[in-house]
Amino acid sequence: MRKPKAVLAACALLALTACGPTAAGEAPASTTPEESARSGVATSARPAATATAVVRFGSDHRFPSGLVVAVSTPKTFQPSDAAYPRAERAAAFGIAIYNETQQPYRLSSFSVRATIDERQATQVVDATQGYNGIVDADRDVPPGGMARLTFAFAVPADGTPLRLIVRPDNTAPTSAVYSGSV
Repeated sequence: MRKPKAVLAACALLALTACGPTAAGEAPASTTPEESARSGVATSARPAATATAVVRFGSDHRFPSGLVVAVSTPKTFQPSDAAYPRAERAAAFGIAIYNETQQPYRLSSFSVRATIDERQATQVVDATQGYNGIVDADRDVPPGGMARLTFAFAVPADGTPLRLIVRPDNTAPTSAVYSGSV
């Protein structure tokens, strides 16, 4: 009878030490919001609220995955007659994606949207002027590779604050918010 109690005690001790807190300075197994979202397990190491970084236009941002995104300063322009949808004025952005991960990056995972006064801005496609958005969505960016994209969004005639929200994975909460006036 003593052996089952001893074995049971040993199993209980092993279970308690395996499920205990990590040592000081040691990272838990799932540390990024992206990993937590994929696994379906919430982590207290980084709450979802910290999944958004605020960045200035003209700067780059490294996401936890290793993907680096650089967004140019906005350039305002008058869309051509061939632009869709029609707009009086638009702001254009050059976006460079650097894949500094170990895996190919699928461009169709990339998401960009703009807001003005907390309202969604309309994306303008003006191929005549080179503002096409994501053209090769089925393309993979190899590790160490890069891709350049151009986006444009309709903006009011007078200057206004604009936020550009960039998400490397449109199914995860991680994003970078570029902000400034156009």
